[in-house]
Amino acid sequence: MFEPRVALASLSGEADASWARAVESHVGCAFLGGIALDERTREAARAMTDRDRSEFLPDDPVAFVNDQLAALADAPLRPAFNVRSATRDPVARAATVCQRHDAIIEINAHCRQDEMCAAGAGESLLRQPERLAEFVEAAASTGAPVSVKGRAELDGVSLPGVAQTIEDAGGDMFHIDAMDTESVIANVAAATDLFVVANNGVRGTATTREYLSYGADAVSVGRASDRPELLGEVRKTTAEWFTSEVSP
Repeated sequence: MFEPRVALASLSGEADASWARAVESHVGCAFLGGIALDERTREAARAMTDRDRSEFLPDDPVAFVNDQLAALADAPLRPAFNVRSATRDPVARAATVCQRHDAIIEINAHCRQDEMCAAGAGESLLRQPERLAEFVEAAASTGAPVSVKGRAELDGVSLPGVAQTIEDAGGDMFHIDAMDTESVIANVAAATDLFVVANNGVRGTATTREYLSYGADAVSVGRASDRPELLGEVRKTTAEWFTSEVSP
């Protein structure tokens, strides 16, 4: 899916092309966004900015996706875009743009902000597998690689079950915020053939090796994504891990 197996995880209102460019030599993928695509999620994003949260709110969000991906056309990484929507069609339009740029589209089933969940986006999708499957199917129909970003420790939600929903709908990747339950990665990896990206607390060799030992295919770094030395250490660790896996 990408090499090296280290990604930058999207940071609301901060993760744009220039953010990715700053550390592009250390990672194999950068998840830009998130971006609110439809009016319901854009209203939610506007309400969130009233609480001093950073959000991308361009006039045309799909054009913004295109422009940001174009700015990474010659970057030595695979771009991805994290999107939030309460309706399916904008996801398909954004996925079409991602497909043209050989980029991954990531459906945000992760945001836990009240406004976004009330709009029918973010982690509310983890509780509504039929809707999540519709979004994945719409994105996958464009030919773009499809990721879903979700979180652990949500009452009543089985992440292995969510993974199976994603896989059955034609998705390719599950990007999991493990919260404080790192071992959930093992449960998901055992339940699916999806490419599993582990997120939360990746800060060096020890945490990277822990996630990889649970079966993660890659790891992602969010708030520490502006620390090249940390990213370099994580990159070295993943390279050593997967080299040893394939060595005779």
